[in-house]
Amino acid sequence: MNFRPQRVGKLIREELSKIILEELEFPDALPTITDVEVDKKLEHAVVLLSVIPSVSSDRVLEELKRAAGRLQHLLNKKISIKPMPRIRFEIDHGLEHAAQVEKLLLDK
Repeated sequence: MNFRPQRVGKLIREELSKIILEELEFPDALPTITDVEVDKKLEHAVVLLSVIPSVSSDRVLEELKRAAGRLQHLLNKKISIKPMPRIRFEIDHGLEHAAQVEKLLLDK
């Protein structure tokens, strides 16, 4: 079993979290990288984000998509692996769904 995609995903998560904190400002939102899913060929990485408050998710996602090229460049400087996966940002709705389910269960 090949664990390299998981290890690369963990490394990208750690370094990209630091880069986002240093390079971007979100005065009314707190984006957190929840997971990085890397494909087996290490060509693509989907960066899953949770944003608090969730109403700011779309704005934060758009800003990250605009900055993706610069973030990719900075990530390439920090991590020297070949090939370096291309990053793409998506919102992770898992935590929101879990909170909704919990609320429904508690309301019964």
